[in-house]
Amino acid sequence: MRSNRFIKRLDWYIIKKFLGTYVFAIALIISIAVVFDFNEKMDKFLENQAPWSAVVFDYYFNFVPYFANLFSPLFVFIAVIFFTSKLAENSEIIAMFSAGMSFKRMLRPYMISAGIIAVVTFLLSSFVIPQGSATRLDFEDQYVKSKKKSSVRNVRLEVEDGVIAYIDNYQNYNKTGHRFTLDKFENKKLVSQMTARRIVYDTTSVYKWTIHDYMIRELGEMNEYITKGDKMDSIIAMEPADFLIMKNQQEIMSNPQLSEYIEKQRRRGVANIKEFEIEYHKRIAMSFASFILTIIGVSLSSRKTKGGMGLHLGIGLALSFSYILFQTISSTFAIKGNMPPAIAVWIPNFIYAFIAFYLYRKAPK
Repeated sequence: MRSNRFIKRLDWYIIKKFLGTYVFAIALIISIAVVFDFNEKMDKFLENQAPWSAVVFDYYFNFVPYFANLFSPLFVFIAVIFFTSKLAENSEIIAMFSAGMSFKRMLRPYMISAGIIAVVTFLLSSFVIPQGSATRLDFEDQYVKSKKKSSVRNVRLEVEDGVIAYIDNYQNYNKTGHRFTLDKFENKKLVSQMTARRIVYDTTSVYKWTIHDYMIRELGEMNEYITKGDKMDSIIAMEPADFLIMKNQQEIMSNPQLSEYIEKQRRRGVANIKEFEIEYHKRIAMSFASFILTIIGVSLSSRKTKGGMGLHLGIGLALSFSYILFQTISSTFAIKGNMPPAIAVWIPNFIYAFIAFYLYRKAPK
């Protein structure tokens, strides 16, 4: 009875140490990041007369959770390495093994802690942080550097089943597109075509466009009907947000919004959605990485060595930074090349899972 109570108390001790060190690592590193970021952007804040309340609450209040979540794998690794090395140096791990605890059993509270971090990380990145990122990016657009596109060329998308829209040039400042074409197909056969010199988006109503200098061709089996006009209002199932994609726009979407957007753009034949697919899969993969990096960290730091905590921290930091770097490189290959986004995002996890398995087998038992 006493043994069971001791194990439960030990589990709780490790969980508190893990999560406490994780929060401490976040607070320490993010504080440094905020100082460097403020030093870099201070001139922009002053030049554009950004209100200090907006700097604090609109920008940094949302900057901290975004970057804390972005580098969560690094913080997990640092936390595990730091306090596990301390346990090993104090011979506490040796005492656990001497009392009959196996390495596998010792991992249980670590994995519970990693599970808590994984769930919190996923919920934050999928539902909470996107709302804050929208505020943060709006602040950057206004006071730092605009990330919004003001124009786009060669827009082509499927607005409805069998209905293809084309805009040669769109300017967002006046919501106007030039040289517009709308083709309607039935059974892969063109049945009607509208061409117009320009179209203007009506911001007071969803999908409402005003079409200027238009011509409509209705194609029959043996004849053709042509209708011309100077101006008319029409409902076309597209809006500027469908083709004016802001830099980092995927960061402001929750997971359901990302999924819906990806599916809608894929149906329309839009090609530039890989960044959105990568963001969707990365949120799941980054959460799962907490378990892999925890196993690597415990396996590395549970052995008492001459180098002590410094050696463990050095190896741990190298591995965690290499994981983040590898994930960035594989994501770039997906965006610039032909690698499927889901595979690109999960490749680092698969490779580091093999590393975790190898280190687990080599860990002291």
